[in-house]
Amino acid sequence: MSFLLDTDICSAYLKGNSALYNRFIQHGGRLHLTAVSLGELFTWALRSGTSPSRLRDVLGLLPLVHFHEVNLDVARRFGEVDADLLDRGISVPDVDLLNAAVALLHGLTMVTHNTQDYSAVTGLTLVDWLAP
Repeated sequence: MSFLLDTDICSAYLKGNSALYNRFIQHGGRLHLTAVSLGELFTWALRSGTSPSRLRDVLGLLPLVHFHEVNLDVARRFGEVDADLLDRGISVPDVDLLNAAVALLHGLTMVTHNTQDYSAVTGLTLVDWLAP
């Protein structure tokens, strides 16, 4: 089983969460990250007044994950998922839909502490590595 890491999981890992450190080692080679989440992590690292170590930490995360860009296939799956949700009267933030589209397209389990953001996406497998 391979895992797509949501931004909140990466952020907690970068902040030193020891339980996540163990998960990253346990599942090494099977961790994935999207351009969307990486963009959010760069935002966190590049805010004014932040320590330069944040950027080093984000860059240090990259060798640990397989990276997924947003491409035509992801855009199509995004549209399919969004259309389904909208037809059911459900609105989900676009950032989360892009991550969900990548997870569905590549058969990845979505790892997030924000399970409510993804719970309505049909066919998406979720796991929360920060749950007690």
